[in-house]
Amino acid sequence: MASEEELFASVDALLNEEPHLPPPAERARLREAAGITQARLATALKTTTQSVKNWENGRSEPKPPRLDAYQRLLNGWAAKYPAPGAAPAASVAATAPTASTEPAASTVETAHAPQTPAVPVAGPARPAAWPAAAARRPASRKAAQPAADPRFPHGTLAVLDGDGCAYGVDGIVLDCPATTVVELVEWTLGESGLGAARLHRNGKDSDPLIVLTAAAAVKLGLPERLESHEQRRSLRLPEDHPVVKQVVKAKWRLTQRGFGPWARIYRKIQGRERQCVQLAILSWDALDERSWPGVTQMEPADIARVLGVYAQRVITPRGSTAVSGLELMTALRPPTRAVRDEASGNWVPGHNPGSLGTEPMDPAPPEATPEHPVVVDSGWSGGFLNEEAYQWVRDVSLLTDEECTLPYAVGLDLNTAFLAAAARLVVGLSAPDHFRAPTFNPKIPGSWLVDLSHVEVDPRLPSPFTPDGSRPTGPAWYQTHTVAYAQELGYNVAPVEAYLRRETGAYLDPWHDRLKNAYVDTLADLGVTKELTDVEFLAAMEQHKDVDPAMAAVLAAIKATVKGGIGKLRERPQGRKYKEGERWPALQRPTWRPDIRAAVISKARINMHRKLRNMATMTGLYPLAVLSDCVVYPSPGDSPLDFLPYAASGKPQPGAFRLGPTPGLAKLEGVQSMLWAVDLMEQGYNPARHIKGGDAVLDEGE
Repeated sequence: MASEEELFASVDALLNEEPHLPPPAERARLREAAGITQARLATALKTTTQSVKNWENGRSEPKPPRLDAYQRLLNGWAAKYPAPGAAPAASVAATAPTASTEPAASTVETAHAPQTPAVPVAGPARPAAWPAAAARRPASRKAAQPAADPRFPHGTLAVLDGDGCAYGVDGIVLDCPATTVVELVEWTLGESGLGAARLHRNGKDSDPLIVLTAAAAVKLGLPERLESHEQRRSLRLPEDHPVVKQVVKAKWRLTQRGFGPWARIYRKIQGRERQCVQLAILSWDALDERSWPGVTQMEPADIARVLGVYAQRVITPRGSTAVSGLELMTALRPPTRAVRDEASGNWVPGHNPGSLGTEPMDPAPPEATPEHPVVVDSGWSGGFLNEEAYQWVRDVSLLTDEECTLPYAVGLDLNTAFLAAAARLVVGLSAPDHFRAPTFNPKIPGSWLVDLSHVEVDPRLPSPFTPDGSRPTGPAWYQTHTVAYAQELGYNVAPVEAYLRRETGAYLDPWHDRLKNAYVDTLADLGVTKELTDVEFLAAMEQHKDVDPAMAAVLAAIKATVKGGIGKLRERPQGRKYKEGERWPALQRPTWRPDIRAAVISKARINMHRKLRNMATMTGLYPLAVLSDCVVYPSPGDSPLDFLPYAASGKPQPGAFRLGPTPGLAKLEGVQSMLWAVDLMEQGYNPARHIKGGDAVLDEGE
């Protein structure tokens, strides 16, 4: 195959007005050269671009040949003489500067295809001749597949850099000529080919997402960071900022959260087409380091890969992972569907069964927060649900001599415990009704006022009914799963009153299924699969984050989506100006449902206690501490294999903790000495918080 230098020499001959075309042998060589890939064509064009820049800047180089002639001939030959077995060459994005003041054309026409508004360049690598490209490296191997929907040929999103290159999924690179935010919005909607099809037939397509690097933000007139105290406090640009004025002047709108790290710019729907673009500004901390570890330090192509895989497996990001988790619930359970109006015969929006509908719903007083209007206006003083994750440490006096002589404390962590609890979880869909002295029914979701202080639990285990593991002292409000567990333990329950819901359904099922598949598939990309033995699983988990940092970041984002999405179901008021009893913005969402959050956390805590009890029965071991989905056990060895129960056949015993990569199964959280754990317990600290070697974040679903 001919090199670019040989190809350029032949082109030079033609540009110098040779009287004859090359001889047949030379034409055959040119046909071979013309079959080079799109990426090599792009490299040739962009290398010439740099030569043009260098010559115009007065460097001691000869004037390069005309770029438009190169461009025309290269694309013409690639189309006319495709390589054997190769598809017709696609258009190449032209990014060269011209003497004209007009913006550079974003595409070049081919012989076989009509001109398209924006055309991808295969391969994320940028030419070495560009000064800014020296530190670039191409995205690593796996990437999200392009969108199957022909309306969105270039995938779901793009990461725009300061040089006008928009990096999409699967290595696609688009040329974006926009120099203002308004131009960027119009290019995205009209030319980029970005977006994603709806996740449910009654839902809406995902709006395209453009992620701006710091350089791109500055180029578009935005500050590199939100610097002023007022901007940082509100996390948005002031309304008198020039960019905000430009957006408004062009008859575009911003949502109520304004122009912040995640800005939505839209116009009212005309006909059936949505006109909305989401912007995420990296230098404004759009991607939180806890949810997207290391992503902001990646190259644009790799950022596009991370976000593209997340968009393909979960949802196009629409804000924080918590926001995306909540949006995913609505995308998979749309509130409306098309129904025929019998009077007019027209199709109109109607309630979609199984969804939460379009209108917000007030909770029952015990399900609300103390500052909620339902509580403040009614003067409610009857107590609240306290369904939270475990924070429990065993009393040091209950440690036996045998336990204290064991050398190790080993922490186990349950994979996405809240996600596992959401599986087949029946929740209420309608408004709560109040009942006095009801007969308990474990199949009815709701809140029950019942006295569980008579339930006896081994003091070496936490109580299943309270987050701190202490024994209840009298009547309290509990979610259905908690009361049902008391019945499972063989105790009689007699509720005093209850708030129950007549309409029920497994609202979170599709949410659980999609996130479970995303979690399992991403772990598999990191070499952790269901087929591994327990020994192989522990070894794979030990080094899975080093296999592919991009996919490890996707995994972290998926886990944060689960926790944050559940937490958003009971979002508390924010801001110093809030006054108790006022309605805060989150209450306007149909998805503000603290009762659903309570159901998930109650079931997760009960699942944990059931495993703790089974472990004690099977092995005689009792935990030292529990923090949400992490439990610490004394162990004779430094591996979970040293104390987990196995049958004679070598298979894990059902009902206890089991190792594995799926939600609800366990992995190793950390190992420390038993002396270290006892020392923390004596000081009143929770070993489960620090067993990993740092300060763990409590998974409260906040």
